[in-house]
Amino acid sequence: MPASSSSRAAPAPVKPQVAGTAAFSKFMQVLQLVADAQEPMNIAALMRATGFPRPTVHRIVAALVAERLLVEQAPGATFALGPRLIQLASRSWGRSELRLAAVDELKRLRDITGETVHLAVPNGTSMVYIEKLESPSAVRMASRIGTSVSLHSTAVGKAYLAALDDSAVKKLLKDLPMPRYTANTPVDPAQLRALIREARERGWAVDNEENEPGICCFGAVIRGAGGVPVAAISVSTLVFRQKEDPLQSYVAPLLESCRVISERIAQTPSISAGDML
Repeated sequence: MPASSSSRAAPAPVKPQVAGTAAFSKFMQVLQLVADAQEPMNIAALMRATGFPRPTVHRIVAALVAERLLVEQAPGATFALGPRLIQLASRSWGRSELRLAAVDELKRLRDITGETVHLAVPNGTSMVYIEKLESPSAVRMASRIGTSVSLHSTAVGKAYLAALDDSAVKKLLKDLPMPRYTANTPVDPAQLRALIREARERGWAVDNEENEPGICCFGAVIRGAGGVPVAAISVSTLVFRQKEDPLQSYVAPLLESCRVISERIAQTPSISAGDML
C-alpha cells in the first residue's frame, strides 16, 4: 500500500547558493587562465578557453583591469597579471608559516648540496612550488614559485603519494591525469603504483628525467602533527653534473632537512593539515 502524503519524508531542503558565487567563479576562471597561459591571452583566446560570450569576457576583463588584477599590455592586445595581484601573492607568500619554518633549513640544504631546492605543497591532483632556492651554478632551472607540477612525474609528487595511506593513494590515482613529458615519464597507473611502493620502502622518491629532460630530482616529505604529510622538498640536479654518490650527496642531507622541518612544524596546528592550498 502506498504511503500517505502525511507519512512521506519531507524533501531535504536545497542549500541556497551564496550570492555572487557564480559570477566570482567566472572572474577566477579568467584570472587563472591568464596566470597559467604559456603565451599571453587576448579577448578572443579567453572566449575560446572559457566558452563565455564576448560581452561577458569584456566585462570580466574590464573589472579585473580596473582593480589592477590584470593589465592590458597594449590597447586591444593581450593581458598579464597586474601589480595588485602580485602584491597580494607576495604578502601571502612572505607570511606563509610553512615557508617561514622551512626557509633557513632549505638554505642550508641548498648550500650543502650545491643544487636547486624546491618546497612544494599538495593542491588537489598536483603539487605547487611555494619556495625555490637556486643552485649557485650558472645553469638555472625554468621552474618558479607558484608553478603547479604533476604528482606522477616529479620527486615531490611521488614522495607525497608514498607518504599517504593506501586508501588516499587509490582515491588520488582514480582520476589522476598522467601526461607524458619525457621518454621516462610513467604514464601507466600500475607503473606509478610500483614507483610509489619503492619510494615508500626507501623513504624518498626520485625523478629520473621524468618531468624534464636532463634533470634528476630527489624528493622527501615534511610531516606535520600525527605524521600527516603536508609538503615535500626536492633537490634537483642536472644529469651531466650529478655527483657520483647521490645517496650521500643529496638524499642524506635532504632527509635530515625534512626531519628538522617536520619537528619544527609538528607543534603548529595551522600547518599540520594535509591540504595547504
